[in-house]
Amino acid sequence: MKQFVFFVLSIFMAHTACVAQTSEQPNILVIISDDHAYQTIGAYGSPLTQTPGIDRLAKEGALFTNAYVTNSLCGPSRATFLSGRYSHMNGFKDNDHSTFDFNQDIFVKRLQAAGYQTAWIGKMHLGENTPQGFDYYNILPGQGEYYNPDFIATGGTRTRHEGYVTNIITTLSENWLDQRNPSKPFCLVVGHKATHRTWMPDLQDLGAFDNQTFPLPATFYDTYATRKAAQQQDMTIAKTLQMDYDLKIFPSREEESKMGAIQRMTPEQRAQWDAYYDNIKKDFEARKLNGNALTEWKYQRYIKDYLATARSLDRNISALLKYLDDHDLSKNTIVIYMSDQGFYMGEHGWFDKRWMYEESFRTPMVMRYPGIIKPGTKINDYIMNLDLAPTLLQAGKATVPAAMQGMSFLPLLKGQAYTSRKAMYYHYYENTVHHVSPQFGIKTGRYKLIRYYERVEAWELFDLQKDPQELKNVYPDKQYTKIVTGLKRQLLQLIEQYKDADAKKIFLSAVIKN
Repeated sequence: MKQFVFFVLSIFMAHTACVAQTSEQPNILVIISDDHAYQTIGAYGSPLTQTPGIDRLAKEGALFTNAYVTNSLCGPSRATFLSGRYSHMNGFKDNDHSTFDFNQDIFVKRLQAAGYQTAWIGKMHLGENTPQGFDYYNILPGQGEYYNPDFIATGGTRTRHEGYVTNIITTLSENWLDQRNPSKPFCLVVGHKATHRTWMPDLQDLGAFDNQTFPLPATFYDTYATRKAAQQQDMTIAKTLQMDYDLKIFPSREEESKMGAIQRMTPEQRAQWDAYYDNIKKDFEARKLNGNALTEWKYQRYIKDYLATARSLDRNISALLKYLDDHDLSKNTIVIYMSDQGFYMGEHGWFDKRWMYEESFRTPMVMRYPGIIKPGTKINDYIMNLDLAPTLLQAGKATVPAAMQGMSFLPLLKGQAYTSRKAMYYHYYENTVHHVSPQFGIKTGRYKLIRYYERVEAWELFDLQKDPQELKNVYPDKQYTKIVTGLKRQLLQLIEQYKDADAKKIFLSAVIKN
């Protein structure tokens, strides 16, 4: 009898210790999507679609109305998230030439030292290397595939999983949560492939938006009259979006079968896929479109496939939230949903990202933190993906490295003393894909000053109060001379603050020339 009582007391004491520990150190779940535009999220007022999963987080927590990235590109964004440092400091500047150095200090290592068990499941996209800082990982190689994707698990084992990638990532995440040590707090990063190009919806979502006709964005036929870099890009729906690769209108079944993403499908998946897109192709060929009519048809197909791909993403976010509910984890788990950057949904006639213009620079972010964030909160302060690492470390009672360049916004969430940013610094490096020129710049409450270099040598200034769609570059306008002088001074201060030596050289050279 004494042994039984001791056994029961031991279980009770272990449970009490577990509760005490996790009440001080909240669990952390970060869900990162790829290329998911805030314009397509209900909580941001989107007229395009419904997103009940993401919207639930916004209702039960906070909607960040001014969340931004340091470098609008997949890999660099994740590198900044992990390191809390700008691209020039963490070493991952672009997807073409960079591999992330996991030997550096990243926030998950600090959480491990503070007693957390850590995992990353899904898309990581940080080069061909072995992740560090994670007790477990099961990640997509590179960009990954939508259908029957391969995953690389802890230790390097590569396995193909049959099914749709977004669903598989959720299943793997739930499996890890089932098997974790419940006496320790956890930090799980769920990286989704959706909604990255090329947009391939789950079979159950094919045609979900076919009965809708979406209005063209006001800037769809932008002429880029005052913007040299925009004139040289190659990312328009009219010219760049491919009929076969992007829109699934192939000249023949044989050509379709050459596409790697199609080759991965099972016969059953392929039959359902072809049945849908064969009807799309038949309708398209009957229309015999050209000119603006063809461009607008391409836009409709693009946005419908994009939104259908996002539909599964949101559904799986709901599934993970339900898992937390069902396992009594919701009350003590920080949940963050964010995209790795913004994305163009036809604004300026574009798809993709990269630019310091709002649709690309700004990213969706919502956060639930029970007991700390009041449900339905809107946070209008400037927050950057740079800030997540120190914020999560503070929340997890872990040490924040002095080398981190982000600033914790935990005091803001708690209603404590907090000094908000007055300006944000941005630097994009890649000089290949879509012919987008490298650029750096500063955004304040009213103005945005951008310096382009290498591909295009030019300055741009936008008065966001008068021109929120960023259509008119007023840099040459003499009435803005004092504004330009002040912004350049601020820009140089940020360049020096963040120790961007390359940008400083370019800036000083440009100032001398201009």
